[in-house]
Amino acid sequence: MNKLFIQILKKRGLKDDFLNPKYEDLTNPYEINDMKNAVSRIKNAILKNEKILIYGDYDVDGVTASTLMEDALILAGVKPENIEIMLPDRFVDGYGMSSRLIKKAIKDKINLVITVDCGSRNHNIIEELIEQKIDTIVTDHHECEDILPPAIAVINPKRKDYGGPEELKNLAGVGVAFMLARALVKEGMIEDGQEKWLLDLVLLGTICDQMLLTGENRILGFYGMKVLTKTRRPGIKEIMKNAGVKKITSESIGFQIGPRLNAAGRFETAELALNILRTKSSAEAAALASKLEELNKARRAEQKNATEEIIKRKKENTPVIIESGKWHEGIIGIVAGRLVETYHKPAFVFTEVENGILKGSGRSFGDFSLAAALEYAKDVVINGGGHAAAAGVRIYDKNLYAFREKINFYYDSLKLKNQKKFFESRADLEIDNLEDFTIDFLDDLKLLEPFGAGNEEPIFCLKNVEILDIKRMGDKGQHLRLDIRDKNGKTLKCVAFFAPEKWFDLYSDARYNIFIKPAENEWNGTRSIEARICDIIES
Repeated sequence: MNKLFIQILKKRGLKDDFLNPKYEDLTNPYEINDMKNAVSRIKNAILKNEKILIYGDYDVDGVTASTLMEDALILAGVKPENIEIMLPDRFVDGYGMSSRLIKKAIKDKINLVITVDCGSRNHNIIEELIEQKIDTIVTDHHECEDILPPAIAVINPKRKDYGGPEELKNLAGVGVAFMLARALVKEGMIEDGQEKWLLDLVLLGTICDQMLLTGENRILGFYGMKVLTKTRRPGIKEIMKNAGVKKITSESIGFQIGPRLNAAGRFETAELALNILRTKSSAEAAALASKLEELNKARRAEQKNATEEIIKRKKENTPVIIESGKWHEGIIGIVAGRLVETYHKPAFVFTEVENGILKGSGRSFGDFSLAAALEYAKDVVINGGGHAAAAGVRIYDKNLYAFREKINFYYDSLKLKNQKKFFESRADLEIDNLEDFTIDFLDDLKLLEPFGAGNEEPIFCLKNVEILDIKRMGDKGQHLRLDIRDKNGKTLKCVAFFAPEKWFDLYSDARYNIFIKPAENEWNGTRSIEARICDIIES
């Protein structure tokens, strides 16, 4: 192993069990409450030839979990014609189980509903299904109330009475669905090993839902990378082709594959993303991938316009940014994220969805939990919920001022200190000799993939380097290229996409500490090293 890589392992306290996790070390799925009830009910459905409806969500986690559940049920012996999938419409239903589900379940003579990535707080809908003699199995990873819905099984490690390993609380919705699939394997309903082909879906949903990539998710992610690299799904292959993805990395999943899948639910219907994951036809996959490409371009344009509008008009200096406007509701979450990146503050972005009602999406970081903030402001909220770092909410427009006041009062009451530290570039190692960056080193770094929360991609501080050349790139000159040189004369090309304007004004005769992530560039079969710039500080 490269000496730099060995230093990284030592600093992070990583050992062979992290570099080479064992699949058999995954937690027994029966550690999660109600798993036996769920397996028993599915067995009964197969014996009675019952119809099953899978109800998911419109984001990447939801569509991957829906696809995984269908695949698992078919492997377990459910006839494909006995399975239907329904996703909520972002613009009609919002998040979670909707009343449209009840109508569809009755119309299609459904006997069992299995939720993925939702259902833990949909007591009323599940009670109405019971009245129609329709059973429900909930698989979810969102926060639960003290009293659970009256489902046959509520498989959710966030239950208040959950007593299994803490790390299972970090599973994405698709990860929880995979636990049910593994329980079906243990019962002999799925041939041992066949469930591993579902791990490409687990990886996509886990990374795109920004779950911690440690513990259970480290094992799932490690093997998910192997499966995604040789995925059997023509839809994923076509998305990668259109996006120009040549190698599977956390970056290509999070910034190229994921956004294209998400664009469907943001702008039209998540059915497009669901269908491209389910299809066995290369021709259908190509057509759907082209449609997703168009939607993703529209999404980028919309979010850019909305973000620029807010930045131009923003004047309030509150600890939490709360803005409202006439924007496409499919991009408000992304815009909130851009505001967090720009101002280093939590943000909510609202848009009007019907007369007098605003729909909002929030993003946060550090020690400020949006879920807790919404609980504090519940008296001015119609409904809402989510995680600490991401949440959705609906309010009456007349309550926007009160909502802003309550959220900011709650933030102040926490007396949080130095939250901007979460945006500071922190180097794993300081380097003053570029000779240490080799192709072998890049190959060693890949052993840490997939990167994400809890297993961030290593950052290096290049100490006291000289800038040889500064160039603008891109159609609007928005990207930066720096050629740098160390004290020994070794050079390196560094790139920053959408670089801060101040970086274009660096002095070529000054010395800088540049924080980078090394990357591989391959051209005409030749591999070389370049770097992505994270931060630049004058030394």
